[in-house]
Amino acid sequence: MCGDLEEEAGPDDGVYDRFVAHAHSFLATMKKQGKNSDPVHAHLDRLFRELLAAAIDPNRAPDEMSGYQRIAMEPLVFARLAGFIAAHVPLSEDPLRRVMEALMLGYSEGEIAAPDHDHDHDPFHGHSHGHGHSH
Repeated sequence: MCGDLEEEAGPDDGVYDRFVAHAHSFLATMKKQGKNSDPVHAHLDRLFRELLAAAIDPNRAPDEMSGYQRIAMEPLVFARLAGFIAAHVPLSEDPLRRVMEALMLGYSEGEIAAPDHDHDHDPFHGHSHGHGHSH
């Protein structure tokens, strides 16, 4: 029965692999959309792509670090970096709110529906994975 294998597997089995597959798909979608004509947004999109590519690059982490550890800990580093940079933006720009909005946008872009046991599902139904956001 399909549920038996899932119950025996560890909590981290496949989590990182699904993240890597989704990241590759998301990056391919961004590439298909082409370069943004606005140089500022083009720069920000390029930075996003570079950081996401680094997060899925197997050569960027020590062998002792599991994929699950990467997916659990690396977002904390990016959050720390966002906070560090945002701390230098004038408070009149409401930097914390903008960082939180960007965090929630990324969270929604990263969501994938969990597969149903009847295997009759569409993991991307109802989720837009385009990159039509503003920075």
